[in-house]
Amino acid sequence: MSGPMALEPGGAEQDTLALRLAQPPVRGDDRTLALRLPGHVPDPEAVSRLAAALADRIGPAVHPYEVAALLEAEGLTAEQIKQRYGHPNLFSLATALYEQVPRSYPEPPPAADPWRPDTLRCLLRGVLFALPGLAYLLTAPLWHPGRHATAPILAGLVSWAWGQALGHRAHLRLTAGRREAARTLLAGAPLGAALATAAAAPLAGPGPVLLAAAAQSLYLAAAGVLLVLARERLLLAALTPLIAGAAVLPWWEPGPLVRAGLPLLALVATLAATGHALRGALATPATTPGGTRPRPLWSLPYGLFGLAAGVLVLLEGRHEPYAVIVLTVSMGPAEWLLYRYRGLSVAALRATATPAGFLLRSAAVLAGCLGAYLLPLLPAAWLTGAAPAPLLLLAATLWTALLLQAFGTAWPPAVICLAAAAVAGLAPALRPSPGPVVLPLCCAAAVLALVTYTLLLLGRPARHV
Repeated sequence: MSGPMALEPGGAEQDTLALRLAQPPVRGDDRTLALRLPGHVPDPEAVSRLAAALADRIGPAVHPYEVAALLEAEGLTAEQIKQRYGHPNLFSLATALYEQVPRSYPEPPPAADPWRPDTLRCLLRGVLFALPGLAYLLTAPLWHPGRHATAPILAGLVSWAWGQALGHRAHLRLTAGRREAARTLLAGAPLGAALATAAAAPLAGPGPVLLAAAAQSLYLAAAGVLLVLARERLLLAALTPLIAGAAVLPWWEPGPLVRAGLPLLALVATLAATGHALRGALATPATTPGGTRPRPLWSLPYGLFGLAAGVLVLLEGRHEPYAVIVLTVSMGPAEWLLYRYRGLSVAALRATATPAGFLLRSAAVLAGCLGAYLLPLLPAAWLTGAAPAPLLLLAATLWTALLLQAFGTAWPPAVICLAAAAVAGLAPALRPSPGPVVLPLCCAAAVLALVTYTLLLLGRPARHV
């Protein structure tokens, strides 16, 4: 959107609107002359004349504050605003002008939506999120975790939380070029895999369970690097052994060597692909040499949200294992809809004349995108035998939180999701048989809080400029 235009100096005096209006009136009527007298009631048409004079520059404004900045640039003083236009201050006059001048955008609309999503990439990412589950399908007969079953789960939660925080930090470093992002990933990904494995070690003990947890941690760290660097096709190629092995299971019973060898081959291929992608990114010259290094605290809420999301998904998976698969695959369409929300919000901004009108359109855009995400999950829940209500409420919680994160608002969704995960997770300790309604109720409360905050925050035009 266009802001106040700078005025060019013209000799000793600047030809500003304020100076032109301050000249003696060219007409001799008493009414116009009376407007110049101190303390006289201002002409009700004075604001209209000012609006007409500045209409081409007030029209593109998306908030009265922009009009206030324009008036300041024109040199209007507080005394002129009070005596000539009858308003107590600059912002009161700016609001009146903003409401009087219809919204107009003299610049041509963009040739293409800047937030147009890459549909194929988003769908591919959703598939890639779910494909690692084939490793458990292949290796399930080889290891029996028993009382050590929580070890891989704990490793997964640590990897999820670390990966969310590291991914955010790497994306911040992308502003300085792929080289800086690759350096961040090269330092953080191995550390995350080591921390996840170390967290699982006391629960797993020596043996196949610890190996499975270590392999899982290594894969999640490597796959996170490839996804941040937008190398989805390379990751898909690395997972080909898993896909081939799972595809023949209905017709052929592979031996232990094949069941263990194919996931191991996929892991090695993923690590090799990650090394190749990092080497290429490190060879790329920095776009902005040096740059401001983001503080680790900036990525903390993203990691806490990853932890909360992992706990919520885990609690849902205990009751409905297939719901986790549906939710994982849906992350691709969820990402696509995040882009669509931003594009539709910009379009709503151009089609709206008032802040109240934009709030209504923003609410409609939010409802449409959230509905488009949840609607396909309903038949998917029925097909897998999962209860629809818990799945839809959990999906709505995650998508709305991700939407706020996409606009750089991280702490509120992290706190809300952490609270929901804590209540749902501690419910069995407080009550031995809390029933299956605790998690849906927690997610329902989280969705209500997240949607309300989203409307309050993103229902303002300034957030989309």
